[in-house]
Amino acid sequence: MADTKLPLSGITVLDLTRVRSGPTAVRQLADYGADVIKIEEPDAKDTENSAFDRRLGSDFQNLQRNKRSVTLNLKKPEGLAIFKRMVEKADVVVENYRPGVKKRLGIDYEALKKINPRIVYASISGFGQEGPYRERPGIDQVAQGMGGLMSITGLPGQGPVRAGIAVTDTSAGLFLSYGIVLALFERERSGEGQWVETSLLQAMIAMLDFQAARWLVDQEIPPQAGNRHPTGIPTDVFQTADEPINIAASGELYPRLCHAIGMPELITHPDYCDFKARSKNRDALHQVIGERLLTRKSAEWIEILNQAGVACGPIYNMKQVFEDPQVQTLGMAQPVTHPKLGKIHLVGQGVTLTRTPPSLRSAAPDRGQHTREILEEFGVDARSIPDLKQQGII
Repeated sequence: MADTKLPLSGITVLDLTRVRSGPTAVRQLADYGADVIKIEEPDAKDTENSAFDRRLGSDFQNLQRNKRSVTLNLKKPEGLAIFKRMVEKADVVVENYRPGVKKRLGIDYEALKKINPRIVYASISGFGQEGPYRERPGIDQVAQGMGGLMSITGLPGQGPVRAGIAVTDTSAGLFLSYGIVLALFERERSGEGQWVETSLLQAMIAMLDFQAARWLVDQEIPPQAGNRHPTGIPTDVFQTADEPINIAASGELYPRLCHAIGMPELITHPDYCDFKARSKNRDALHQVIGERLLTRKSAEWIEILNQAGVACGPIYNMKQVFEDPQVQTLGMAQPVTHPKLGKIHLVGQGVTLTRTPPSLRSAAPDRGQHTREILEEFGVDARSIPDLKQQGII
């Protein structure tokens, strides 16, 4: 499974994470070559009714690829001792327990740092390792609400709307993987590991970016804008003769749009001649543009507008996304072979490298699939493995 050509080859990651945010972080490391060892409870059940535990389901396969699985009971002294032996040789530990849980288990950063000062210890929580909400469970939708995203998503006056993806889970996972790589890079100079932290709430607020800055700098509370960009005008979903399309034509793109749709008079019209006027008269401008777009079908307008250098595009369902020739060129559906499912396709990475691109090397493992080989790698006597299993330690 190891590929010495990948950028994180030689890095060993102990994965204690569950659900989505933590596995997202670890998947980033695995896809770029880290040896990820997923540590699972020996007596847990993979139920067919759980979207998160169903091992043959699309979500689990997509999140847990490129990993090996070992079962280990950290609540038993013998299991904890084996884990600490693994920490001695590992580079990274990733966990998403609530802050108090890891301390009770004896696997917090301070405890593991004594075993291996070079360890990079990475944590995701709902709200942070300190503060009044530190022990609250972290759920994506709750963090979307508290982080402000739901107040700016949806149509004006509609009320709070969640995003259509688990944006706080995913962004927290991406931020954590980024932090882990930074800590590994810094370790090359200092020789020491460190604790890398993020939370769903922290990641959500960071992702707000310019919307958050509107409040911090200007004390402006951003409202819901629906499909319209808050400041880029005209940007909206426009109905054509058959299907709706996206058009984003603010700034220097505005004159191009006007020429492309055969309405150059809109460029100098006093109601739309500059940004201030277009902002003030946005509704009227969108109506005028919308009426013209009803005269042709979506494919025609997309061709015309792209030829004119106006940003635009169709609005796809998921099937159409992966049928698009540009998406296929980007390789966003990556094949992997599963022993039970056969050949399946999973979601490709969002960034690539020319010499050492990410690699899907194996499907998600069965629970404990690699227990014996992993324990032997970390010095556990093969003769003791049956006894460990009988005692419920593995």
